[in-house]
Amino acid sequence: MAVESVLTRDEVTAFFERRQEAFDNLDADALRDDYADDCVVESRVAGTLRGTAAVDRARRAWFEAFPDLKYQTDRLIIDGVHVVQLLTLEGTDIGGFMGLEPSGRSFKAPAVFVYEFRDRKIVHETRIYDFTGVLVQIGLLKAKPA
Repeated sequence: MAVESVLTRDEVTAFFERRQEAFDNLDADALRDDYADDCVVESRVAGTLRGTAAVDRARRAWFEAFPDLKYQTDRLIIDGVHVVQLLTLEGTDIGGFMGLEPSGRSFKAPAVFVYEFRDRKIVHETRIYDFTGVLVQIGLLKAKPA
């Protein structure tokens, strides 16, 4: 039986600091390498993504649509192999989102990502954010105030 390699609190913090640097540089290759080959990423927006190739394609689509995309970690909650990341997403629709013409408009949205690690890799991730709010802010969806 193989012994699972569990990250310490300091290693988790360093892992997310390195991820922040990769996001700051839109380094999709470095971010892809954080995932286990059999990873699962769940999002109400993208559905369920299985495997690093699917996760990588989805991330690259965001990087292309929002070349100034920023992920700013506000807080990490670490509990063994589980990590909750509270963050703020922001960017400008310069590259055209979802195959549509670029609107040139910006968005800013709070988000919560929940991770599970196995052998120092992300094996499961759940992404929670207001996608409808993002679409309204960048002008792809019209909404009346409540």
